Formats: sequence, structure tokens, C-alpha cells
Amino acid sequence: MTFPTSPEAMSADWLGGVLGQQGRLKGFTATKVGTGQMCDSYRLTLDWQDNTEAPATVVAKCPSHDEASRNIAKLTGTYVKEVSWYRELAAASGVPAPRCHHSEIADDEVGFILILSDLAPARQGDQLAGLGLNGLVPCIDAAASLHAYLWNDPRLAQMPWLARDNGDLVRALFPQLYLGFRERYAARLAPEILDVGAGIVAQLDAYLSREPAARALVHGDLRIDNILFAPDGDACWLVDWQTLGRGSGAADLAYLVGTSIADPLERAAADRPAFDHWIAALRARGIAPDPPALWDDYRIGALSGYFMAVFASMNVERTDRGDEMFAVMAERPARQALALGSLDLL
Repeated sequence: MTFPTSPEAMSADWLGGVLGQQGRLKGFTATKVGTGQMCDSYRLTLDWQDNTEAPATVVAKCPSHDEASRNIAKLTGTYVKEVSWYRELAAASGVPAPRCHHSEIADDEVGFILILSDLAPARQGDQLAGLGLNGLVPCIDAAASLHAYLWNDPRLAQMPWLARDNGDLVRALFPQLYLGFRERYAARLAPEILDVGAGIVAQLDAYLSREPAARALVHGDLRIDNILFAPDGDACWLVDWQTLGRGSGAADLAYLVGTSIADPLERAAADRPAFDHWIAALRARGIAPDPPALWDDYRIGALSGYFMAVFASMNVERTDRGDEMFAVMAERPARQALALGSLDLL
């Protein structure tokens, strides 16, 4: 491999060079940041030789130190998707996201490096604490920018890395992963929450093969742990593009609302206002959406948070915070799906 995949492997000459400042970086220090379990992320504090317009800090994203996480990333094309997002789509999309200074990925689709702008003092959202509808408004607007960018666009089928179909892999793995998930969380989650997963397994083919009302570019893991917020909460930036794909923007939205709002009653009151705000934001971006059809997509999309919780929890490095995060990721969307009749609609 001709490039470093961890801060320990980076030299000051290499890092200064990819930042366009060859020979001017004296050194740097690295501090682990973020709570992601599919990648390792570091803030690099840069020590320049003289006054320069180069950044004082950047963020490096690298392959996970955990072998299981790297293996599932290879199977699902996780690292390829994130690198390709920054290389091919981010700049033109209009989506608030970090600027990419440098990107490389190896032929094995595991070794990679991203050097991104540091958005500090922006703060990462806290999945466990959750966030109400008012706090989600900038996120809904950012999501609408993403979805509007290639709304029903033929180019969605012309990028092999984006059109990659993992359906057969999911069909093979999900039923067994759900059994492990149910056993792990039997004492943490209520029976009716656990049974939502059994309902997904029973209708897995219908869930995976359903055509959305409109096909869009979707984040795929749009939750507040993957969003950075300005200190006043009035702006946000979407990060962690490892699950980027083609699908329903309404499902992306349902995932965001379902995983974010902790109180079921508050969330139930927020579903339709969040959806209506998203529809208005799409129209403001020149899209002519079909709200009734997209509302069906939203209702079925409520299952996606639960689906991700099962799939991810059984395939990445296990941590105490991760265990509770995945429990919350299943519990909140399950109650959302029960309230919206999502399984019945399938």
C-alpha cells in the first residue's frame, strides 16, 4: 500500500504534501474523536513552520482497528461508498458536509484514508440523549438537499459503487443476526419491540424488494450520531457516508425522526410535521413530490432504524455505549413502526 491508513503511519512530509504545503509541516498530534464503530477517526493538530493559511487541524478517517468491522465493511462496500461520496458527489451536491482534502482507497476496498476539514466547534449529536423536532429542522433541510440532488435521476444507476446490490447478502445474514440480537437484548427490550424484528424477518423479501415512490440518493444511516451541529443548533453537517445508496428519501427521513426522538408520544406528534417540512423543502429545491405515495414510503421507512440496529450491532466491535445505542436504535423506531402500521403496509 502506497499511503498510510492510520496516524501512526503518517509522516509530516506526507500530510503536509496532501494539504498542499509540502515541506512546511513540522509535526502533528492525533487525538481519537467520534463514536463511530465502522471507522476510526482522529483530529490531527498541525504544527506548521511559519504562518500559513493551511488549517490548524484536520480530521483523518481510517479503517477500523476491529477486524469484524473491517470484514463487514469489505462485504458491503462501506469504505468504497464513503470515499466515492467525497470524490464524486459531495462538492456538487449542495449538502452541508466536511470538505475533503485528500482521499485514497486500496484495491482490497479496506485500506483507505480520508483527510477532512475539521468542523470544530461543531459538536456531534448524541444518539442516547436524543433530539426533538425543533432541533431536527436543520437536519431535515440538509436531508432534503441530499434527496433533491439526484431525485429520480438516471445517473443513480450509472455509478457501480452506488448501485451495488447487497440484497442477497442481507437475505442470507439478517434472519440469523436477528436471533443473536433477540438473545442479546432479551432483558433490555420489551417483547413487542423484539417481535417487530420477527415481523421483518417474516416479510424480508417484501421489505427488500419494495420499489420506492421516488428513487433518490440516501444517506442510509441518518441519525444524530452522524450529524455535527453548530453550537447554537441552527446549522448542521452530515458525516459518516458509509451507507450511502439509492432508495427512498422518505425512508431516510423516517429513520432520522424515529431514531432521534426519545419519547414515543412526542415522536408520534412529530412524524407528520417532519414529513410536511421535508416535502416543502423538496419543493423549494425544484422537486415536485407525490406526498401520499411518499407517506407510504415514510411509514415503511420506520422499519429501517430497527433493521440497521440488528444488522450493525451483530457485525461491529461491541462496546457498552454501542450496546445501549443499538438498543435505542431498535426501540424508538419499533414504537414508531407500530404506531404507523408499517408491517401491515408491507
